[in-house]
Amino acid sequence: MFKLPAIITFAVYLLFLVGVGVYFYRRTAGIEDYLLGGRKLGKWVTAISAQASDMSGWLLMGLPGAVYLGGIPAVWIALGLFIGTWLNWRFVSVRLRIYTGKTGALTLPSFFETRFRDPTGLLRTVSAIIILLFFTIYTSSGLVASGRLFEAMFGIEYHAAVLIGASVIVAYTFLGGFLAVSWTDLFQGTLMFIAIVAVPAAAYHSSGGSGAVATAMAERGIPAGLIPPGPLPLLAVASAMAWGLGYFGQPHILARFMGIRSARELPRAMAIALVWVAVSLTGAVIAGLLAIPSFPGLAGGEQEKVFIYLIGRNFGPWLGGIMLAAILSAIMSTIDSQLLVSSSALTEDFYKKVIKKNAAERELVLMGRICVLIISAVALIMAMNPENTVLGLVAYAWAGFGAAFGPLVLFSLFSKRTSWRAALAGLVAGTVTLILWKQLGLGERLYEIVPGFLANTAAILAVNYAKPQKTRIIMEEFRSVKDEAGERYKTERE
Repeated sequence: MFKLPAIITFAVYLLFLVGVGVYFYRRTAGIEDYLLGGRKLGKWVTAISAQASDMSGWLLMGLPGAVYLGGIPAVWIALGLFIGTWLNWRFVSVRLRIYTGKTGALTLPSFFETRFRDPTGLLRTVSAIIILLFFTIYTSSGLVASGRLFEAMFGIEYHAAVLIGASVIVAYTFLGGFLAVSWTDLFQGTLMFIAIVAVPAAAYHSSGGSGAVATAMAERGIPAGLIPPGPLPLLAVASAMAWGLGYFGQPHILARFMGIRSARELPRAMAIALVWVAVSLTGAVIAGLLAIPSFPGLAGGEQEKVFIYLIGRNFGPWLGGIMLAAILSAIMSTIDSQLLVSSSALTEDFYKKVIKKNAAERELVLMGRICVLIISAVALIMAMNPENTVLGLVAYAWAGFGAAFGPLVLFSLFSKRTSWRAALAGLVAGTVTLILWKQLGLGERLYEIVPGFLANTAAILAVNYAKPQKTRIIMEEFRSVKDEAGERYKTERE
């Protein structure tokens, strides 16, 4: 489909990303720099990198593909994601930044341990295991997306395409750490935003407009209303909107809140992020609808290439190469963040905690880089199965984090009664429920994040009732964070 111009565009783009990694390699002095950028991010980098790492390849491939097959009811996914984004920025971001600053936590597992003063270390260890499990699945989804992209563009064999995408992502994440990942995400998020606006705008007339979309949907029996077909439509709506519950537990998004320069900058970062998300989700849905009359009969994973096909139909080779680089940006901006958070789980929460507690800063940074390679290799093996769908892998990993960490993050920030026992009970209950629900095939009726999230919440509430938190130093720290967060929000509004 795309020849020399696209190859040149991609080559320049990939060299730029590696160059960013080399630049920040020299600026990474310690483990806090490598994992959180020394907590020096500004509002623009925080906002765009958080959302770019959030949306991933599924925004330009998975979501348009879902709309292409399922029609208007797929809009409920986008609506749930927007609401979840707003709630996460509005209620979680400020308190999490203040709390992790006070406790000195660099990762989500270390925050849970220090927040609840867990004497057993189980809370941190179990959290790290969950991160490694679901981020390996999540990372493999991005590698599948990169394989499909190169396969569609250049006719490269799928397995070779996956290897090419993985090599570049690993290179700049390995070298530059959090700062390289965040700054490349800013560039990638901007490119994604341009593409998600330009491609549907250009495709509107070539596809025949809204009339052609309505006709094609009627001919193929695709739902044109918001209410999904089936015996339990409200359950289907709840499943779709439940994607929004996942935001509270996504470590790669929460890491951006932890890494911003000051909590005072988070309200402005939130405004930037919400505009980006609203426009991006709308553009992805419109692209999926416009593809219905343009490319009839796609299935078996081919529906996830409709954005690529729209670019090929509506743009010349040079401009098309830039638009296609936006898809690669969506894929890379998430994988790099996932690799880094997984690396931090192995380095901070296993190596430093269990193997070598007095490890030097340079040694920890080196271990972080080695862990990036290890996790990449495992995800690469999983991605070699071309039958996997991007949206399917993302959905499971997203639900895993939402069910395991979502309620725990909320209770840690808003409940003074929660103890380490309650936190551990919720963590285990949510994860086990999610996995069992998925393995029993019940996820086809109700998205597994819902029962997992509810089981986690119920377990925490039950233990809180039986054994509430009574340690004075923990409760005083909680009140301090609550008061500081209230003052920050009050000052910002004034």
